[in-house]
Amino acid sequence: MKPLLPRTNYQRRRALTQVGFFVLFILAPPLDIFRFDLTLGHFILFGQPWTLGIAEFREGLIGPGEAVLNMFLRGFLPLFGGAALFIWIAWRWGRLYCGWLCPHYSVVELVNGLMRRASGRPNLYEKRKLPEWLPNGTRISPNSRYWPPTLVTAVAFAFIWALTLLTYLLPPQEIYHNLLHAELTRSQFIFLTAATTAFSIEFIFARHLFCRFGCAVGLFQSLAWMGNNKAMVVGFDTRRAKSCQDCNNACDNACPMRLNPRTLKRKMFTCTQCAECISACTQVQAPKGQPSLLQWVSDEAALQVVTGRPAQPKTRPPAPAPGRMETDSCCGSGACGG
Repeated sequence: MKPLLPRTNYQRRRALTQVGFFVLFILAPPLDIFRFDLTLGHFILFGQPWTLGIAEFREGLIGPGEAVLNMFLRGFLPLFGGAALFIWIAWRWGRLYCGWLCPHYSVVELVNGLMRRASGRPNLYEKRKLPEWLPNGTRISPNSRYWPPTLVTAVAFAFIWALTLLTYLLPPQEIYHNLLHAELTRSQFIFLTAATTAFSIEFIFARHLFCRFGCAVGLFQSLAWMGNNKAMVVGFDTRRAKSCQDCNNACDNACPMRLNPRTLKRKMFTCTQCAECISACTQVQAPKGQPSLLQWVSDEAALQVVTGRPAQPKTRPPAPAPGRMETDSCCGSGACGG
């Protein structure tokens, strides 16, 4: 067996951010960090009611001016300001939220890994099995015994997602109490059953397909990212392309979205900036003492990934011939009265 190589820092950091955000996603409602309470009809933010002040205005407690100011500060500014910041981050750095935070994408990667152990493929639609040897020296031999853990994991996370979403809408204490004491109301039971079934189907059959074609949050990030030709993108060092000849497409195999990282940016429309391709290439090139052929690039270096042509060096205009003084066109023609 080849010596194992450590995971790159990208993946260590990404694992921490994914786990941390998933925990926050689950705990935000019971800790009253953020949720919308249907029984109260308003948001809860850090334990405080977050309303637009419409009820106070109707009751005559505040005037029209204060009501408009409340709507701007509590509604318009957080909504559109937060959306603008989110889109700007995507415009500059791509789908960072998807690859580094999204609680759905972390489940996608987890189920991908289990399904690869069960079938040799990361999903049910892959035409060929992936190589058994990973770039870090680990061997994954397909074993059908992994199918039960794979299905159980998918259904378990589907239930966690359904339960968590319900706590964003109804008082979490009530939901957890009713669940633990088997006292769920009819509406709560129907919601959990339907949502768990839908998420189970999605986690087993779709996963990355939903991320690519069905997620509106991901779509808007991709559109913003594509609108900036100098945004951060995975770039391929074409000068060392021969180093890929003895590789089994490790970067392609590692991509959770099933993309080709060595192609043009427009063909990586749904790239999540997870850096799995960079990590795989780093591990392949490490025994050779060479750096990864794939790296994040931005600004002028990113244009090569957009156009497919090497960046052209900036050239200065030719200097005037010795002994000759350049003049403006008007003065050279005598129009200035000289």
